[in-house]
Amino acid sequence: MSTQRTRSTSGAESMRPTYHPFENRVTQSGLFKGVHKNMMIAATLLVFAFVLFTGFNTDLAATIFATARGWVESTFGWYYMMVLVLLLTTSLIIAVTRLGSIRLGDDDDRPEFSTFSWLAMLFSAGVGIGVLFFGVAEPTFYFDTSGAFGYPNNPYADMAGATSMGFDRAADALRVTYFHWGFHGWAVYVIVGLALAYFSFRKKLPLALRSTVYPLIGERIYGPMGHAIDILGVLGCVFGVATSLGLGVSQIAVGLDRLFGIDPGVVTQVILIALISVASIMSALSGVGKGIRIISEWNIIVSALVIAYFLFGGPTTWLIQIFGVSLGDYLVNFMPMGLWFPDEQGPSAWQNAWTIFYWGWWIAWAPFIGLFIARISRGRTLREFIFGVLCAPTLMIFAWLAIFGGNALHQELVADTGIGSAGIIDLVNSWDLPAALFASADGITGGGITGWILNAMMIFLLFSWFITSSDSSTLVLTTILSMGNEHPPKRFRIFWGSMIGAVAAVLLVAGGLKALQTANMVTALPISILLILMTISVLKSLLEESMGKSTASNTSQAKQ
Repeated sequence: MSTQRTRSTSGAESMRPTYHPFENRVTQSGLFKGVHKNMMIAATLLVFAFVLFTGFNTDLAATIFATARGWVESTFGWYYMMVLVLLLTTSLIIAVTRLGSIRLGDDDDRPEFSTFSWLAMLFSAGVGIGVLFFGVAEPTFYFDTSGAFGYPNNPYADMAGATSMGFDRAADALRVTYFHWGFHGWAVYVIVGLALAYFSFRKKLPLALRSTVYPLIGERIYGPMGHAIDILGVLGCVFGVATSLGLGVSQIAVGLDRLFGIDPGVVTQVILIALISVASIMSALSGVGKGIRIISEWNIIVSALVIAYFLFGGPTTWLIQIFGVSLGDYLVNFMPMGLWFPDEQGPSAWQNAWTIFYWGWWIAWAPFIGLFIARISRGRTLREFIFGVLCAPTLMIFAWLAIFGGNALHQELVADTGIGSAGIIDLVNSWDLPAALFASADGITGGGITGWILNAMMIFLLFSWFITSSDSSTLVLTTILSMGNEHPPKRFRIFWGSMIGAVAAVLLVAGGLKALQTANMVTALPISILLILMTISVLKSLLEESMGKSTASNTSQAKQ
């Protein structure tokens, strides 16, 4: 490793390490030209082996993964809670100290994308599809008091004394939903994205997960240890997006049944997977600056129209009121909520089923989303990056949840046949989550042409958000396999885009998607260890750079 002088907007010169370029680490000719051959083969074989085992041994796979998930939740639930608190605290410390002025790139670099495009891609790739799938169902579940799943629906509301279905419990239902979609989860993406962008754009390492632990293991990132880290990220991309794609097309199918009377069965869902896969491959081939950016911007535009209809077509004043109350409660209580460890069996079972599940899901998705966020964030300061990723998408999600979930809660509160009898709670308790969103929309429009248009826009969002998740994951995993090339070979984008769709379709037909979903939760455990190492690594490097700048500045002043 050698050193070179680099530019600085202040005119000062600094010494920065120059690392081995990725071009020297990938195959230079033949079938695997442009990627790391051994990682490509290993990742492909592991995906095939998992799909074959899960597809042909569905019951056995489900039993094994469910047992493993139960063990992880009961043994490491407290650990997941503490990891997210650590990541959130670290993010805030970096943002509010002088470390926040360091730029993700050279000192004179500026953002590649406009703020609107950047935020649109953050939101779309991050959790766009999730808030449509759970935005109505989750607050409704926390509002219910039936304990239909064998544990309390909302221990936080019960502790606050909101034990009956009314305004206070509705506000608590939204507060808990914000908790699961808010700062703690996005802090996971912040640390991964920040570490990747910092080591790639500023320290000139490959844009790959292995680079984030360079200060700890040095040149060994280019050996088997680095390969293992990157392959873990590739598998997380494939299985995470395949799970969401396979489970989410059920919601699109329900919507198409409402619009056109199309059978929402497995055949329709497989066709939808194929269509989304083709569209996502085309978008991935066009790159971040075209397809992904354009679709993400349209996501935001259509989302604004749908949100406006839910807001102004529903109980507008009540929605604004409950949003203010629930948001205030969350901002006051989000840190104590993240440190709550219940002793009672019922609340503990609820925490494992919901909070620990969500924390594991955020962690499992972190390599994929973090690398994509890093890819679009060159030129931003750490402070701008942290507050942008931590706050902007979160506030948009909160507004979405309050408006969509709030409409469902209000419908249950004012139901003609009594509180809780609007039918949405029944759909959630029967775990018919795809239908809950459309039922809430029907409660606003009453059906007719207006309801048809609203449902059509929501189906468009489901399609477009799936496409942005799939195309960005394709770009991310091919970037990893090409040792950080931001423009990986197009034939491998086609291959992995097809692979994600094939995994989702095969497991959907075989009935193995739930097993895959559970397996994702288990993989969060080794990824969480990597997150801790990333945190230590990036803090070590940032502090060294900051102290180096201070020393250089003091030396310059002394000479003057």
